[in-house]
Amino acid sequence: MKKRIFMYLFIFSVLLLLFQFINSKKIYDDSNRKVANSKTLVQKYKDSILVLKDDIHNLSQFSFDYNDYSYDYFLDQGYDVEKLMTTVKDALYSQNEYEGEEHPLVPYVSTTDTKIIINSIRVLNHKWIIADFTDGQLWGEMLVMYSLNDKGELNFRVAESLLNPL
Repeated sequence: MKKRIFMYLFIFSVLLLLFQFINSKKIYDDSNRKVANSKTLVQKYKDSILVLKDDIHNLSQFSFDYNDYSYDYFLDQGYDVEKLMTTVKDALYSQNEYEGEEHPLVPYVSTTDTKIIINSIRVLNHKWIIADFTDGQLWGEMLVMYSLNDKGELNFRVAESLLNPL
């Protein structure tokens, strides 16, 4: 009887060890697969980051924030550049508050009952701004020249404009 109990215990132990071995092998293979997948994902994300950095560099090429010559132009004249850029943007957006049907800067008249407004602007350098405008149905873009007179007042003049077709 004792021999049989030991034999059953031995068989049970062998089965238990076999189960543990198979289970640990599956876990080991699964973890290796996850590591391999994570390595490919990391490489993919690194490539995506490089592409995004290139895009940021290309988009910032025509931006006042990355144009040292324009920045130095206003610094040499004694202006606080950050405050000046905020003033320029606010002055251009304040042009949206007008009476009548004609916008002071946009050379087109609204075809709807709403006013034409300037949506967004980008200061390109110390002389030019690019802006887009819309009346809800039509939209377009314009290149605005800006300058400061001797009194520090801003003057805007539209150099070119484009109204996109419906």
